[in-house]
Amino acid sequence: MSVGPAEIVPDTQHRGIVAALPQPLRDYAQLARFDRPIGWWLLFWPCAWGVLLAGGVLDLGWKGAGALLGWLLLGSIAMRGAGCVYNDIVDADIDARVARTAARPVASGRVRKRAAWIWLVVLCLIGLVVLLQLRLEAQLVALGSLALVAAYPFMKRITGFPQAWLGLVFTWGAPVGWVALRSDRLDALAALYAGSVLWCIGYDTIYACQDREDDAMVGIGSSALTLGHHLKAGVAAFYAGAAALWGVAVWLLRPDWLALVALLPAALQLGWQVLTLEDGDADNALARFRSNRFTGLLVAAACWVVGNA
Repeated sequence: MSVGPAEIVPDTQHRGIVAALPQPLRDYAQLARFDRPIGWWLLFWPCAWGVLLAGGVLDLGWKGAGALLGWLLLGSIAMRGAGCVYNDIVDADIDARVARTAARPVASGRVRKRAAWIWLVVLCLIGLVVLLQLRLEAQLVALGSLALVAAYPFMKRITGFPQAWLGLVFTWGAPVGWVALRSDRLDALAALYAGSVLWCIGYDTIYACQDREDDAMVGIGSSALTLGHHLKAGVAAFYAGAAALWGVAVWLLRPDWLALVALLPAALQLGWQVLTLEDGDADNALARFRSNRFTGLLVAAACWVVGNA
């Protein structure tokens, strides 16, 4: 499939900023998905939840907690970009056969794989700088995700539910943020992380709605394909499980029914996504997927309320 050099992937954001870059720089920005900030927001929010629920503001003060969150945000941007570059290198042949991804820089041939590997190393070096700002325990936890990240692009080839693996990878920031502050109350951390994994499976299933026909044609797995006509029910189940497990995390730290009220806005937002999701409408699915940036903020607010009590 031939793709013009100036073409921008359909679900890009900040089109004006990306379009203003010279074509070579635009290709590298797109390769790291800098034109789609939703990805690093979704990677960052679990980091923030871990910090805030662990009592980061109480322990470090606003300035210290803000600095830690700033480093984690930078790390999320860099490592999400690195993950996307790695994914595009591995999936170049598949991406070239899918309409929505054929314009990606590696799949279209605008960026050679060797250059993509170099860009990947640069982004990982930025991630290394962030890693060194954390205490040793958090560094070890962060490094523990590397095997999961390396295996993820291959999951769609061997399972009908690669979103489950993505959930493990994309919410790893929750334990990193938590352990950056403390190494106790791992029961609450486990509930927070498990809920985050289900949240990720839910929103990425919504995202996968856009590619069902292409995924089926290419022969790769997807939760949207696996769930079929039960997609909305499946997403509802994942979101309900996420909210319930977040509630367990809150209860373990603060066994007070009023503390659970802090999670109500996030639960309602997730419910709105399910109720208004229109299966078969790609624009609707993309909008619901992107709204999880706001869900992340609502959960962060709840974590701050509970962790600051």
